[in-house]
Amino acid sequence: MAPRVLITGGAAGIGRAIAERFAEDGAQLAICDADPAAVAAFQADFSDALAVVADVTDEAQMGAFLAQVETTWDGVDVVCANAGTGGPAGAIETLDYQAWQDCVATSVHGAFLTCRWAARVMKGQGAGLITLTSSTAGLFGYPMRAPYAAAKWAIVGLMKTLAMELGPHGIRVNAICPGAVEGPRMDRVVAKEAAAHGLSEAQVRDLYVRGVSLRTWVTAQDVANSIHFLASPSGRKISGQSLAIDGHTETLAP
Repeated sequence: MAPRVLITGGAAGIGRAIAERFAEDGAQLAICDADPAAVAAFQADFSDALAVVADVTDEAQMGAFLAQVETTWDGVDVVCANAGTGGPAGAIETLDYQAWQDCVATSVHGAFLTCRWAARVMKGQGAGLITLTSSTAGLFGYPMRAPYAAAKWAIVGLMKTLAMELGPHGIRVNAICPGAVEGPRMDRVVAKEAAAHGLSEAQVRDLYVRGVSLRTWVTAQDVANSIHFLASPSGRKISGQSLAIDGHTETLAP
């Protein structure tokens, strides 16, 4: 049977790459995303998918999306709690409280709402895979990016706890920790960090590359391939892990 795959933040970037990878297997797809234009573009390309505009921090919106998934399918095989935001960049004393809250809410509260539903459904079927998108910032400290690092460390803690809670029910839970991922989102991060540090964007990019053993950024497809592996029979015994897809980060830039 084709896998049933749910992805939050699924209309663009890493989320869309995950959808595209599973679509190669004929997977049934359900995605939500806060960007209406991205959702419309996704639906145009994946006409059989369930694609909904929803804010992962809004319990009512997420409840409606997840209820629709549950009435459409009779279960779910893979749930990717992927939605997140880069958050503000700057010294802690300069950061806006609302910007902090928004960053943490999207990653952490969104993951909570997604995983709460997934745990109930997967317990009923006695199997499933949950992945939570963290970051190499969830494995290191990250100067000038306190909200983002705090949120991504929280994701790792949530993953470890859920792996323990849900393992006896045949449910695997892992965190995916991408490094710098090529694309528009990382372009925006570089611009923020360049401004925060008084550097050029080219200098920030060079610092990122030199902080990675393989001297390269990763792609969204690299991340999607790793999740696809975890969902395959080859990944059936992997749970409770923080899987870094980053070319081996030695230090976080700048």
